[in-house]
Amino acid sequence: METEKLLNAVKFDDRGLIAAVVQDATSGEVLMVAWMNEEALRKTLEEGRAWYWSRSRKKLWLKGESSGHIQKVREVRLDCDGDAVVLRVDQTGGACHTGFRSCFYRRADDEGWIEDGVKMFDPNSVYKTS
Repeated sequence: METEKLLNAVKFDDRGLIAAVVQDATSGEVLMVAWMNEEALRKTLEEGRAWYWSRSRKKLWLKGESSGHIQKVREVRLDCDGDAVVLRVDQTGGACHTGFRSCFYRRADDEGWIEDGVKMFDPNSVYKTS
């Protein structure tokens, strides 16, 4: 895989980011949406593990570096405009930092947002604060 050729087709926004939609490679379930800068996309393409850019922490992060809930990337797809990617992954553990398998664990209901996702872990026991 020629990484530079792949990266040249990507149109990063004025902040140097693209949206990344993350799907379970087997079921197609949407697990999360995150942001990638060029370095995150490069590392993802080269290593086959999902890397992202944290807008709040302003730093690169490897999915699962704290929790152990890694994403092994099976496929990366670029949209028609070149400004978003889909990562099809094998997810270990939960994808959501709240402990759910997917970040999309709430659905709209007449009563409001209803939690109906699968809780995979307790975030308080996984993310220790110092």
